[in-house]
Amino acid sequence: MVMMSDTARDLRHRVSSGFVLSKGAFVAGLIACAASFLSEHYGAPAMLMALLLGIAFHFLYEETECAPGINFASRVILRIGVALLGLRVSWQMLAELGAVSVLWIVLAVLTTICLGLIGSRLLKQGWHFGVLTGGSVAICGASAAMAISAVLPRNDRSERDLTFTVMAVTILSTIAMVLYPIIAESAGMSPPEAGLFLGATIHDVAQVVGAGYTVSDETGDVATAVKLLRVAMLAPVIFFLGIAIGLSGRAVTDDTKKPPLLPLFVVVFLLLTSLNSVISVPEWVISLASQASKWMLLTAVAAAGMKTSLKQLSKIGGQAIILVVAETLYLGTGFLLVVGWS
Repeated sequence: MVMMSDTARDLRHRVSSGFVLSKGAFVAGLIACAASFLSEHYGAPAMLMALLLGIAFHFLYEETECAPGINFASRVILRIGVALLGLRVSWQMLAELGAVSVLWIVLAVLTTICLGLIGSRLLKQGWHFGVLTGGSVAICGASAAMAISAVLPRNDRSERDLTFTVMAVTILSTIAMVLYPIIAESAGMSPPEAGLFLGATIHDVAQVVGAGYTVSDETGDVATAVKLLRVAMLAPVIFFLGIAIGLSGRAVTDDTKKPPLLPLFVVVFLLLTSLNSVISVPEWVISLASQASKWMLLTAVAAAGMKTSLKQLSKIGGQAIILVVAETLYLGTGFLLVVGWS
């Protein structure tokens, strides 16, 4: 009888915990649906809409029982969504663009992250912020910010920095989508050159596609391929970042236990990327994983917004804006020189 009573109590506890988690996660999911609706009907960036709507519902995180579920969405759902991104990329992307283009893109990603680290040190923003902004600008905007944030050690500025970074790179990417095609045409770039420039410098995938195909179909094809190569760089960046943090001992958890060198979601991400490289994964599987990843990341962004107050966001200051803009200008002007030199 005692054993049955303990089992029943444990079951009730699990059901109760699941119910509590579902409250906040459900609200974050609803916000993600609203953001997707606004994106599809009004052309607004879905990630930015999820973030702004999430911030508007910050009171739910502070004053209700939604907080555990919001935390769950911003951590666990985020990591599952990032892991599923692995099926969108493959190592064959490296071979399709040619050695020279690959070399320039790899150098651009690494040097932009280094610029973020140096700039954050000079501006006294902390190395977490430098890696977060540098990686998101260099690789794939909001998605990279979410992935890198999941690897970085947590501190009292983590949610605020993530919210700012997602907002900043999305806004800058939208501006670049309008301005960069004009710059490419004014500079007299050929369709392949314009594709390389647009794909290597605009932050988010959707904006790269939008900018590329406004110039020409050939430019859009090249820009998309280049952008996907940058997305593929997310795997090695997370891999080495996770190992570096693990070896440094900075990723110690609240119970003082050291985590593995690579978090489980990073391992799954790398395994799915490798799987997509060695076998022909059915298109419907990739499409299903991409859609699931999209919704999970939107939900996680909404949850991150709900955890961030405007008062906290205002404390970041102009120096953080200077850093993200500097990283963006570095990437843009750098590839203008690359295209002109080649």
